[in-house]
Amino acid sequence: MEWRKSYLDLILVPLGLAASIAYHLWLWHKVKTQPHQTIIGINASGRRRWVAAIMKDNEKKNILAVQTLRNTIMGATLMATTSILLCSALAAMISSTYSVKKPIGDTVYGAHGEFMVALKYVTLLLVFLFAFVCYSLSIRFINQVNFLINTPFNADSSSTSLVNADYISDLLEKSFLLNTVGNRLFYVALPLLLWIFGPVLVFLCSVTMVPLLYNFDIVYRGGKGQVLKGGSVDHMLVGKEYGPV
Repeated sequence: MEWRKSYLDLILVPLGLAASIAYHLWLWHKVKTQPHQTIIGINASGRRRWVAAIMKDNEKKNILAVQTLRNTIMGATLMATTSILLCSALAAMISSTYSVKKPIGDTVYGAHGEFMVALKYVTLLLVFLFAFVCYSLSIRFINQVNFLINTPFNADSSSTSLVNADYISDLLEKSFLLNTVGNRLFYVALPLLLWIFGPVLVFLCSVTMVPLLYNFDIVYRGGKGQVLKGGSVDHMLVGKEYGPV
């Protein structure tokens, strides 16, 4: 019993986090080597083609570009607001002596000491704080794209101009990259939130999330179990830097 109370957190929590980290490292390698087998790579291709199409026919599509980017900014702003509100709530919990901490600690497995309780809340606080930073930087890059995408497009000088489709696409991909990092931090925060009730739930939740995320991130064709190949996507875009959804 003493071993369980002292070392269960030390074993199960790192194992659960290691499973999540290993999956995202594999996903990053997959996006870099076989981007068109992932939602991330296909959507990145679509966004690059969208930027080129908007800039080529900017006089007719400038309102569409602004509205689309505005919706993206609203989504990132909502998540950034949620992150900072959760940070404030966790900071209030850490600084208080709320009486619910003790009964919760007495009914779950794992360590119940004051240091371990503080470690749980501080870890969650840092995760949500980093998510807030990612969303804030994402909004910054989207705002830049919002201005630059309406720059007059000249097909003859597009390759030499400082503000061209490739530059704006890179800014947009950086924005979506940061947005996805923020989303993934939220996914990691869910098992850590369950850590309040014990390390067993952290491990079970982390292991369960890996196949769920795999089904969301990898593209299949018509439910036959065959991974979608990149033949249906413009291979001219494979060499570009891919940003997440």
